[in-house]
Amino acid sequence: MFDPATLQIPWITLTVFTPLIGAVVLAMVPAEHTSVHRTMAAAFMSATFLISLALLAGFDASIAGYQLTSAAENVSWIPGLGARYHVGIDGISLWLVLLTTFLGPIVVISGYSAVENRVKEYHIALLVLQTAMLGAFVSLDLLLFYVFWELMLVPMYLLVGVWGGQNRIYAAVKLFLYTMLGSVLMLIGIVYLYLKSDMAGFGIAELIETARLLTFKEQAWIFAAFALAFLIKVPLFPFHTWLPDAHVQAPTAGSVILASILLKMGTYGLIRYAMPMFPDAVYAFAPYIAVLSIIGIFYGAVIAYVQTDIKKLVAYSSVSHLGFVTLGLFSMSETAIAGAMFQNLAHGVATGGLFLGIGMIYERRHTRELADFGGLAKQLPVFSTLFLIICFASAGVPGLVGFVGEFLILTGAAESYALNFSGLGVRYFGDLTWGPDAQAMAFVTIAATGVILGALYLLWMVQRMLFGPLLNEENKKLKDLSMREVGYYLPLVLLAFFMGLRPQPFLDKMDASIGAFVDDIEQSANLYGPLVDEHAESERRYQQYLQETGSDDAWPIQAAHASEHGG
Repeated sequence: MFDPATLQIPWITLTVFTPLIGAVVLAMVPAEHTSVHRTMAAAFMSATFLISLALLAGFDASIAGYQLTSAAENVSWIPGLGARYHVGIDGISLWLVLLTTFLGPIVVISGYSAVENRVKEYHIALLVLQTAMLGAFVSLDLLLFYVFWELMLVPMYLLVGVWGGQNRIYAAVKLFLYTMLGSVLMLIGIVYLYLKSDMAGFGIAELIETARLLTFKEQAWIFAAFALAFLIKVPLFPFHTWLPDAHVQAPTAGSVILASILLKMGTYGLIRYAMPMFPDAVYAFAPYIAVLSIIGIFYGAVIAYVQTDIKKLVAYSSVSHLGFVTLGLFSMSETAIAGAMFQNLAHGVATGGLFLGIGMIYERRHTRELADFGGLAKQLPVFSTLFLIICFASAGVPGLVGFVGEFLILTGAAESYALNFSGLGVRYFGDLTWGPDAQAMAFVTIAATGVILGALYLLWMVQRMLFGPLLNEENKKLKDLSMREVGYYLPLVLLAFFMGLRPQPFLDKMDASIGAFVDDIEQSANLYGPLVDEHAESERRYQQYLQETGSDDAWPIQAAHASEHGG
């Protein structure tokens, strides 16, 4: 197998900074050469994707920790602060990096005919944003991560504020204010940990060790600061209100990047920083975040159903879909977390595809109102076929990418010890046991009905757009997809099929890292870890009880309790 590490080439750094090099080159090309800017931006994005394939080729799925870091990628950056330029990848970050590089050329090519003003600046913004996103995914120094985190905001603000719709300034300022609020909270947490570590540095391992020595009260407050920063970015209900405005006003490329990559910064930040640093706080906050996730699943789906603007409909669908992701993460089981990370990828493919399809229609009709469409399946058969497949993928139809993650999340959450409000203890109400098993199952049952709502609003949109009579005479003049549009849309459709039918290669790369993450959290939770072990022992006694009695009609905790007390 090809091993990039043996060549001592800094593949991660090359992947991160190739787009930035492209931005510098584009800055030297006169603004009037718009076709050159488009071609060069696509070329640099494509080169970035090809370079990132070296990371996939050299990745060892059996290693749980960070890998593929060359000698030049772990060096002193700001000696006075102890900050380092330290980058690496593991099974959690690998696929997010590849999703980002895969979408890069697609995003650039999709804007060839959509953006005609300030073409040079537009493509520079896309390239700088690409570097910032990739840098955030591979940073192993918290200060370095924060620099990339903040850098993402600048080009995204410009994409919405300069190339957005009629209310672009309002949406851009709202995006900026919400994100900055989260950033300030995270910065406070970073500074606190840095001072607690005697200013030793910002390395992930060192700050995790420092954070775990904090009192529970300290853990809870600093976890809240980090978690709010990341949950605003997800966005979790009720921190979501900036998202629909940003999506609706952003150009197509901005909407795709926002949905497919930037929202994943929130979930990635949770699993990379907030959760491993504060294990006891994670267990304490988990059921409350799960409640907000459930509310988000329903709220996003219901609000999406009543939208008349198809772009806003898809925007609210992200609130619903990412509610599943946060539910999976805070279930704290390997199956649920694997499902959450896979659902991150699935949402990037499916929702990115939805926004691309909406962008194609908007270029032709300059409207996003559902009432202006109908009957497009006859007029645009190629578009309708590909768009329908993406809609089914987003709805979680088996065989497509959206099904696998949601299934794993629900399955893993059902066996979670973290989704309960009783500190893993058991409360009895007469003959009713309301322990971790029952509470987790209640969460899963409610969340599962959200899947049905997701199918409803997407099928409603498909029916109004693609089928029935042509409601507007202008629709009869529309032309089907060009070869260029098929060329950048078809890869997403094929990937939706491949990931839905063959999810195991993606899950295998994550398995070791996720397993190590869950084990580490459980072993490092001083308050909740022993309760997890105690409950696991109760489960073992329950199984023994069933074998001895032949009974299968008792609640798990009731049976374990009976077995423990001799009956």
